[in-house]
Amino acid sequence: MKNQKIVSHKQKLDALFAKTKDLNSDAELIAHWSRYLCVLVSGFVEASVRTLIADYATSRSSPEIAHFVGTKLKMFTNAKTNKILDLVAEFGNDFREELAKVLTDELKDSVDSVVSNRHLIAHGQDVGIGIATIKKYYSSVVTAVEELEKQFANQRFE
Repeated sequence: MKNQKIVSHKQKLDALFAKTKDLNSDAELIAHWSRYLCVLVSGFVEASVRTLIADYATSRSSPEIAHFVGTKLKMFTNAKTNKILDLVAEFGNDFREELAKVLTDELKDSVDSVVSNRHLIAHGQDVGIGIATIKKYYSSVVTAVEELEKQFANQRFE
């Protein structure tokens, strides 16, 4: 990962995941941490997509266009993979298809599960997500963000 905003966000999450090693066997505390981390990982997906697209717009367009794109991105939420793919498709030039090729089913399922669970958590629903599961999802989410970053670096939107 090269984008410093995303790297910084990831480092903060990594530090929180490291703290889970110190949890004792208190099932309720572990469940709270798992839900908390799920919400943060979902936020990481959304923030990473916004950052990558905003930075791309800034590097490739006038300040007015970049501002417009950044403003529109504030409304981008619930970053499931199909929504991400639809968003990048707006750039044209087969970007959606190229990104879809590199997002494996495992990566898509992890991103979608994190976002779905975050939605349930935010609405007070019980979710059966544990530390091991959210760690697995997080690893896949990081890979998905890395793939998105590579796609932006490789695309030529002319």
